[in-house]
Amino acid sequence: MLRGTIRDYRTQQRRPFLRLFACELDLSHESVDAPLPEAVVTGAEPLLVIGAMAGGSDAPSRKLNIALWIVQGLLAALFLFAGGVKLIMPIEEMTKELPSIPGWFLRFIAVMEILGGLGLILPGLLRIQPGLTPLAAAGLVIIMIGATVISVQLQGPVGAGIPLVTGLLAVFVAYGRWRPLPHR
Repeated sequence: MLRGTIRDYRTQQRRPFLRLFACELDLSHESVDAPLPEAVVTGAEPLLVIGAMAGGSDAPSRKLNIALWIVQGLLAALFLFAGGVKLIMPIEEMTKELPSIPGWFLRFIAVMEILGGLGLILPGLLRIQPGLTPLAAAGLVIIMIGATVISVQLQGPVGAGIPLVTGLLAVFVAYGRWRPLPHR
């Protein structure tokens, strides 16, 4: 018997594994004992059986999903802390270390870091617009590219390690969550 269902990994709903079409009608949800349309029985119309191979899935493995959540949590904590400190710290004190960057721009970066940190966690946690998570991660990648360049200018290549690794972790999250994957 060619019948069954599979669970759609996006919606978690059961859907037919095989779809049956005849006379421009979808017969997939009909009872197995339901008679076929007369035109199919007489051979005037074809019975179309459309199915899919079972097996591979675009859904991430459980281990990858756990790794993504761990990295998202760590990055969110880092960016929430860094952005919060930049918002609290007086502008004069911040511009002492970075005289070439205006204070308003450092405040802007602080707000973007806080929003990015929230964007790494809240969409998946609340299951509202989970597609925002990779966008938040991509925005943080851009910030970390700038941080890496400034670190190289001020401290040489040695100082670029932490912003570079942080940016690579954000790339991992952006790539891992880019497809419309469920946040489990």
